[in-house]
Amino acid sequence: MTRTILITGVGGGIGRACVQHFAGNDWRVIGVDRAELDYAFPKSGTFIQADISHPESVAQIFQQAKDFHPSLDALVNNAALQIAKPVLETTVAEWDAVMASNLRSVFLFAKLAHPLLKINGGAIVNVSSVHALQTSANIAAYAASKGGLLALTRAMAIEFAPDNIRVNAILPGAVDTPMLRAGLGRGHVGSGDLQERLDNLAKKTVSGKIGKPEEIASAVYFLADNEQSSFMTGQALVVDGGATARLSTE
Repeated sequence: MTRTILITGVGGGIGRACVQHFAGNDWRVIGVDRAELDYAFPKSGTFIQADISHPESVAQIFQQAKDFHPSLDALVNNAALQIAKPVLETTVAEWDAVMASNLRSVFLFAKLAHPLLKINGGAIVNVSSVHALQTSANIAAYAASKGGLLALTRAMAIEFAPDNIRVNAILPGAVDTPMLRAGLGRGHVGSGDLQERLDNLAKKTVSGKIGKPEEIASAVYFLADNEQSSFMTGQALVVDGGATARLSTE
């Protein structure tokens, strides 16, 4: 039986990899992004261009999703906004923009996806970040939003369990995406050229490498698939090359 999934942020590295992974496993994919895509979306699915940070847009997204297919088997809340600034330089507007994109949108998407997921029983996968556990300077708003996402994941797992809906979070570490590359100017991995910074970042992980979007997509698939992860809910799955396993003082 062909299953249906809605994925946000499909224009970015992880979102795009998720689209390809799920479509490659015969899922119908409903993709959402605020920007136009620079790749061909699977013909079996549908792409909706919209900004998830606006509540009225979320309502329109779900109307289009229901028009495409009346039920959902999984929802992946992947879209995110990252603002790399010190706390003292972050404006209220910037803080609110991060929370609207990274946290409020998940709350809204879960509410509207719930009746569609309840039909057959399904799964929600919230893409958090290792910044929810351990963070660094100049990324406070992003870290706070991703930490809040873990608490929201646990709360929804408890509330949605009676309806046979599982809710888990995945916490990617350093993954080679446009967002990661854009944030390499924070000074946490040196001041050389892009490749030097990427190499320095890779050295900080236990595995000695930066993750690939496809590796995160495989983990997302595991959490979304009711056969593979049927006994998991309310959990945070860290996929970071071992980065958070090592003491920062070592």
